[in-house]
Amino acid sequence: MPIGNAVQRGDYIYVYDTRGRQIFSLPASSADLDGLCGFTGGSVSIRRGDYIYTYDDAGRQISSIPAR
Repeated sequence: MPIGNAVQRGDYIYVYDTRGRQIFSLPASSADLDGLCGFTGGSVSIRRGDYIYTYDDAGRQISSIPAR
């Protein structure tokens, strides 16, 4: 199911499908620059420390790149 929305609440990112049902949640970080970077219909990107991690619509990590 495609991602419809992603929101950060505290130290977690909650990801919802297009019908508004939660499909997974991921830990974020409480550091100032860390947290939700953005999302598309197929992925969610989260910054943690010096890296940005990208997850697919099932919550599986698909990449990590250094944050600049």
